[in-house]
Amino acid sequence: MSIADPKEVKAFLDKHPEIEFFEIVFTNLAGVPRGKRLRRHEIAAVYEQGRFLPGSILVNDITGQDVEATGLVWEDGDADRVARPIAGRITPAPWLGRDVAQVPVSMYELDGRPHDLDPRHVLKRVIDRFAADGLVPVVACELEYYLVDAQRTETGGVQPPRSPLTGERATHHQVYGLREVEEANGFLRDLWASADAMGIPLEGAISEYAPGQLELTLKHHADALRAADDAVLYKRAAKGVALKHGCEATFMAKPFADLAGSGMHLHVSVNDKAGKNIFASEKPEGEPVLAHAIGGMKALLGDSVAVFAPNANSYRRFKPNSYAPVAPTWGVNNRTVSFRVPAGAPHTRHIEHRVAGADAHPALALAALLAAVHHGISHKIDPGPAVVGDGYAQAEKSGERIPTNWFAAVDRFAESATLKDYLGERFVRMYATVKRTEQERYMSIIPNTDFDWYLRTC
Repeated sequence: MSIADPKEVKAFLDKHPEIEFFEIVFTNLAGVPRGKRLRRHEIAAVYEQGRFLPGSILVNDITGQDVEATGLVWEDGDADRVARPIAGRITPAPWLGRDVAQVPVSMYELDGRPHDLDPRHVLKRVIDRFAADGLVPVVACELEYYLVDAQRTETGGVQPPRSPLTGERATHHQVYGLREVEEANGFLRDLWASADAMGIPLEGAISEYAPGQLELTLKHHADALRAADDAVLYKRAAKGVALKHGCEATFMAKPFADLAGSGMHLHVSVNDKAGKNIFASEKPEGEPVLAHAIGGMKALLGDSVAVFAPNANSYRRFKPNSYAPVAPTWGVNNRTVSFRVPAGAPHTRHIEHRVAGADAHPALALAALLAAVHHGISHKIDPGPAVVGDGYAQAEKSGERIPTNWFAAVDRFAESATLKDYLGERFVRMYATVKRTEQERYMSIIPNTDFDWYLRTC
């Protein structure tokens, strides 16, 4: 969590005389990177003194508008906070040009206190709960997303991009298809090169279960903050690289009504002080402590859905038989449940949390997940029996469901005493305020569907 030492930027400047521009990058609770582009002669001062940024950007909504109800706009005088570089994260940003670098920053109050609405600090607050118990969470983010044509259709929709090899648009699912990966070769090569330049452990790629959909995995990390930063920066790089290849990388949860949604699967295990995985077991279902972690995930899922599914579009993803979960269920080597214990060697035993959409903020999604894990372990919560077979069919019989109403999910989040304890009461209140403002703005727009359904029938 350390703030970067000024010596870091001096070493970077000496090593990279070609860099002329620096983008300082802050990602607020809406998950949208914001910041400034500075010239070479300005960057040393950022490391020495920080850079003042308006406090209102902490609570901008998804469209970048102020959220006055937070009290951080007019009532606060839109007062500055100070952004400070994150240690070890200044890197070239190849997709922006050979002379551009980026500097991820975190927000602090003017007196030096970490700002409680910065998603990184919210995650750190949860990590500290594990540290107090002599434990270290080990996590990884696995993101699905679509490459789509940079030009919208005549009706405003999206479509797969044209193949750089054939000029045709993909129409088949072709899950794990190698031809589809080969056609994305230029994008993937540039993306991997950018990830390497940023020190992000981006691993292999597959063609997912829809035309133009890809999945790449980030390596497991015993530093959950680093893992969250990697995911945030990876998403930014993917978008930038895609534009250079004439398309858009979209992490919308459900860009196509009739195709698979895009998830952010979160992988988690927990190490003890000696670095041993406490979930490790010869048994496929893991040790009892793993079951308790899943019990916590089940217990807090309803409270946390507003973080895992932050936007109106997010809730379109939760459909039966879609590889997206629909109920608070768990199982071993089973992709029809929310919480999967994957197959693997005993020392790799972990849980894959499959609820979050690719549109969720990685740091906040990890914070909510780890809060649930810690809560479950601390209270030894029983998750009930594992699902065997078709989790969708069993969910239909049981009637259990993940909350699928955006408004109800935000209301439940706002009232969660457990999340207030883990994430901070003010953060929970402010997050709910931002989302309620987004809801009001979203509902104030009249879509064409209203005219198609109601113009002549009412």
